[in-house]
This record gives sequence, C-alpha cells and structure tokens, in this order.
Amino acid sequence: MTDTNASRQPVTGSCHCGTIKYVAFLTLPQTHNESNPPTKQEQRIYRCNCTMCHKAGFFHVRVANKTDDFLLLSPLDPLQELGDYLIHNKVLHWLYCKTCGVRCFTFMGTGEVVDLDLAELCVPGYVDKGQKTRVWRAKEDGGHPEYGTYLSFNGNTVDASSKSFDMREMVEQKCVQFYDYLAEGEKRQPVRYGRPHQGGCY
Repeated sequence: MTDTNASRQPVTGSCHCGTIKYVAFLTLPQTHNESNPPTKQEQRIYRCNCTMCHKAGFFHVRVANKTDDFLLLSPLDPLQELGDYLIHNKVLHWLYCKTCGVRCFTFMGTGEVVDLDLAELCVPGYVDKGQKTRVWRAKEDGGHPEYGTYLSFNGNTVDASSKSFDMREMVEQKCVQFYDYLAEGEKRQPVRYGRPHQGGCY
C-alpha cells in the first residue's frame, strides 16, 4: 500500500573521513513493498547476495532518476580521485575512498560536472538561494552503449542526521528486496521480500 505521506526528500551521505560527500533525493517513507513492488524505473532498495555486494556490505539504493536524484558534492572527478575496482567486463566501477576505504556508490556510464542551486533543492547546509555549487552527476545520455547507465549508492553510508532514512523500518516493514545473483542461470531465484537468499544477509 502506498504511503500517502511519502515525499521527495534530500538525504546526505559520506564516507567515514568525509572525502566523499553526496546528496540523494528519495521518496520517503519507502512506498514499495511486496504488495506494491517497484518497476526498474522506480526507486528500489535491496540486498544482493553476489560475492561482490555481500563482501562489500552494500545496501543498494537505486534512485528513480540517475541524473537528478544523486549528486556527488565531492570529489568532482570520482573516476580519477577515488579508488576504483572494476568488475563485469571492466565496465562497472566499484569506487571507494582511498583514505578510509568506504564504498559510497557504484557507477557505470559517463558523468558530468554542473552548477546547481542546492539551497533551491533544499539540501541541508545550503541556505543561500541563487548561489550555485559545482556537483558531479550521471550524464543523462552518457550510458554504456550496451548496458546503459548504472548507479547505486550504499545505504550504509547515509549520514545519521538524515533521520527520515531508517533502514530498520525498511527491513521490519519488508520494503527491502532480496536479489539472488549468487546463483546462475535457471538456478537463480526470483526477487523476494522478508528473507535473504542463500549466501545473503539482512
């Protein structure tokens, strides 16, 4: 059932040392659950049991709009300034902070730096409307020629001050999907709620 009180809200996040800082725009409380599952074009929150996601402790948050709903405040050249572990035919960037090692997001595609009024977007800490700030974001038409654009940020890196993003409630209310990418081919189980697949975690 859709929560009629849900609204689009800015949620800030960072790595442990603060080198990586971002803001994501999410519809909260999460409106999708087992009786109202999201499409691939909508906001999705899930755990994956593949070895990469599981070992990295990644709590996937896939924003509805890859260009408008995730803005990297720093650094502005992530593919050059962050550590980069490439997987899936060397096209998916598992980026991490070189200082503290935290993985805030993973990305495939092309990024761009733009000037935006963060106060107008109600981003916490920005109060002077009309003042532009340079941010990095996924380029709208910059996807991989075969796979498109992929962007997922790690819910574990959301700042504690972003109280509207409560992973406890998401799990307790069964709003978190569980993906089975540890298994291959016909052995792969469908997406489900409530309990992780073999090899996964809550």
